[in-house]
Amino acid sequence: MENQELKFKTNLNCGGCVSKVQSDLDNAEGICNWNVDTYNTDKILTVKSEGISEEEVVAIIKSKGFKVEALK
Repeated sequence: MENQELKFKTNLNCGGCVSKVQSDLDNAEGICNWNVDTYNTDKILTVKSEGISEEEVVAIIKSKGFKVEALK
């Protein structure tokens, strides 16, 4: 799978929310970098993928109790 930038609409509203998913995203195989724009109304999560799929990122965020949907 090629390296790509994946974007997701989330409900990660603040630093506390982001900290709840940080460890999982930091340790996920196939992610080289990620960040959440909490100032954007859609709380955009951007993931620089090195092989992780959209479905795998969605599963990580949902497992922590947050809403997430892939943006096309």
